[in-house]
Amino acid sequence: MVGVRANKAHRDERVALGFLMSSSAIFVLAIVLILAFLAYNGTLLFWQDHVSPLTFLFGTDWDGFGGQFGAAPFIIGSLVATGFAILVGGPLGVAIGLFFSELAPKRVAETFKPAIEVLVGIPSIVYGWLGLTLLVPFIARTFHAEGDGLLAAGIVLSIMILPTVISLSEDALRVVPNSLREGSAALGATRWETMSRVLVPAAASGLAVAVILGVARAIGETLAVQLVLGNAAVVPKSLLAPAAALTSEIVMDMGDAPEHSAFRHALFSMALLLLLIAMGLITLIHLALRRRTT
Repeated sequence: MVGVRANKAHRDERVALGFLMSSSAIFVLAIVLILAFLAYNGTLLFWQDHVSPLTFLFGTDWDGFGGQFGAAPFIIGSLVATGFAILVGGPLGVAIGLFFSELAPKRVAETFKPAIEVLVGIPSIVYGWLGLTLLVPFIARTFHAEGDGLLAAGIVLSIMILPTVISLSEDALRVVPNSLREGSAALGATRWETMSRVLVPAAASGLAVAVILGVARAIGETLAVQLVLGNAAVVPKSLLAPAAALTSEIVMDMGDAPEHSAFRHALFSMALLLLLIAMGLITLIHLALRRRTT
């Protein structure tokens, strides 16, 4: 009887292991195929249509039907809006998560936690619409500018990533063993010293995941950015100036770009560039957090 159960357990384990390995292999293969497809189509502009990579990266003139493919305005718009969201939403989200985890009364934390998780699931179009109807007029009145531009886009993206960063940061901090808190207090550390020098370094990997997921949502956002950014294909001269982003330009032009044209290849190049920028930002965040905690 015992031998039968052992054989059944081994068989179930082999089946589960085979299923997990197959699922992982399918996932990895899908990712590789997607990357290969994007890399191939994203480089057609350079070796088939003979557009210089330097012209694409640093050129400021964009006219898809006219054969001008300077993507610098879109690159700058994406980087500035995403950088604003990282610099504002990232630290603020971690700080709020630290507050709910370590300082807020239990009843307050239990009340706001479900509300924050609900905010994570709000569609981006809602954030964009609120930004267009409330934030853009406020900026226009306050700064006597057009209203829509990089500042509005950065604020909207910062608000969008906050629920994700807050929720994941709080979860990462709560799983830190209480022994670290007690040991720090026993050594005479203040509450702030415990949080900043013990808890944050101990939860660094979880906090990095929180910020990275927030960055991923910010840099890939389309609808909310399109509503408040202004969609002007020019190099912005200030945060109050209208601009354009890679994501919004791809969405607006992909339907009009003829198949197998240089215009369409340029949009694929934008998508490839967007992927490379996201990977670069994630790598920089990893390195910065690792350096901060070592």
